[in-house]
Amino acid sequence: MNLLFIANRFPYPPFRGDKLKIFNLATQLSKHHTLHLITFAESDKDYDYIPALQSIFKTIEVVKLPKWRSFLNVALGMFGNLPLQVNYFKSKRFEKVLSKLLSKEVFDAVHVQHLRMAQYAIDKKELKRILDLPDAFSLYWQRRKTVKRNFLVTLLDNIESKRVMAYEKYILNEFNLNLVCSVEDKKFLLKTHGINNISVLPNGVDTHKFKPMVHDYSDAGTLLFTGNMDYAPNVDAVIYFVEEVFPLIKKEHPDVKFIIAGQRPVDKVLALANGHDIEVTGFIPELQSMYNLASIVVAPLRFGAGTQNKVLEAMAMGIPVVCSNIGFEGLGIADGDGAFMRTNANDFAATVNLLLSDEDLRKVSGNKGSEAIINNFSWEKIAALLDNYLSH
Repeated sequence: MNLLFIANRFPYPPFRGDKLKIFNLATQLSKHHTLHLITFAESDKDYDYIPALQSIFKTIEVVKLPKWRSFLNVALGMFGNLPLQVNYFKSKRFEKVLSKLLSKEVFDAVHVQHLRMAQYAIDKKELKRILDLPDAFSLYWQRRKTVKRNFLVTLLDNIESKRVMAYEKYILNEFNLNLVCSVEDKKFLLKTHGINNISVLPNGVDTHKFKPMVHDYSDAGTLLFTGNMDYAPNVDAVIYFVEEVFPLIKKEHPDVKFIIAGQRPVDKVLALANGHDIEVTGFIPELQSMYNLASIVVAPLRFGAGTQNKVLEAMAMGIPVVCSNIGFEGLGIADGDGAFMRTNANDFAATVNLLLSDEDLRKVSGNKGSEAIINNFSWEKIAALLDNYLSH
């Protein structure tokens, strides 16, 4: 097939969720199909990475979208009805480049990444268009509103939540097929919007990169959280963990350390480091070694949707995970088979303490998690599923 990918961010280097997914899906699909890419550059540095993608995409169209333009778009969008995140990615230049590309190439299908980019394919009804959502955005915003925040942020959250709900329902009805990464998200959208053109495309894991290493299950000294540390759900999660969960763990295991590993930590995250039992590392280019040092990976997210890469990657490496309900249903596992779902601070801490006290439980759970990821979440299997959606 001749396929077009419309992506909201330049998919290299693949160090964050949206970049990671497009890069890995395209890498697999390029083995059997001809791929084309149109995307945004948020900085001039993105252009330096074009050669890294030329073996995957036949053509690469990159449109500059500077931060000042996006912020202006958002400011002007305050007076309209579109979600602010959709306004953020508005670009007349992108529309022109896309139109020119469509006039030169005949595509069998178009893969549109993110609700934010749906605006560029909504009127292209002559094409088969698949909208790939990282999660159900209305569910994300519904959960985000449950976490107490300051007055201005709460006001903006309420505005965005209402706009996303209306826009999502309109958009999803206009595409041939919509994809979400978990059964939980699919059920929510079916119930909320009453649509039937929706299927599941899980997040994947590079199982050649994230695989069991020689891990010391006897070491019960380190808890780990990974993720982009300027992303609101991650920031909230580590603050919540440090303030409400970690003290309960320290009562039983006073020597345990908590490591927060991820790029672009904001000031609120940096302030958590205390020089003895809480460490903030900043960017780690290769997370495998960091996962392998961990006794347990924790993912206490209080809002969000979809599945979490941090959970999938840790499970792939055989490291037991204690997580919230965010994304757990999408794993398709029983509680304890790689990940334990706990939804309040006391239960979360109790399960972490149980795992820290039981080497065999950590090992058994870790091994079950690794098996589940290899069988169900390799990028090869996820890409094959997308291939099927694109060709039917």
